[in-house]
Amino acid sequence: MDDHKRYYKVAFGLAVFTILYNLAEGILSTYLGFTDESLVLFGFGTDSFIEVISGLGIAHMVIRIRRNPGSKRDEFERTALRITGFAFYILVAGLVITSCYNIWTGHQPITTFWGVVISGVSILVMWALVLWKRKVGKKLQSEPILADANCTLVCVYMSVILLVSSGLYAWFGLPYVDSIGTLGLSYFAFKEGRECFEKARSDRYCCCD
Repeated sequence: MDDHKRYYKVAFGLAVFTILYNLAEGILSTYLGFTDESLVLFGFGTDSFIEVISGLGIAHMVIRIRRNPGSKRDEFERTALRITGFAFYILVAGLVITSCYNIWTGHQPITTFWGVVISGVSILVMWALVLWKRKVGKKLQSEPILADANCTLVCVYMSVILLVSSGLYAWFGLPYVDSIGTLGLSYFAFKEGRECFEKARSDRYCCCD
């Protein structure tokens, strides 16, 4: 019992850390993406803000299942999922339209150096979170926490897209790679948005990975 309490505290701590990290990452990425005119970095930062909303729902979920492990998803979590889903769809629309416009006009970022730096840090942090959440989920035999670990893995994939697109432009100056990378982010954001609505309508916890 004491081990369960300890692991639930760890799970809640990981949820809070995820919220704070995404908030800091969102502020930094959107600012640098705007000043460097890098759409993929700006979109990555905007996605981080949406992940903050999702993180609030996860933190609430951990508290709920700690009190009652067999309980169903409540209205707070469903509302957070719906808000997150709408936010992802709005983000996808904005990124796709802007990417197509940038390709049409031939717009290129000033630099993508910070995209390389931020994505590298994000991959390390998010992968550590995936491993830690999986460990806690297995110890607690908690399907919701394991599903959250898989959702965090999607953030790793998006960080890799940012790294590849930013790196290719920074080192080789490949045209349109910033916009193409943004479309890659849009793909994962769309999948996340769709899954948010699916989970809001049901009690399933599986996540796209």
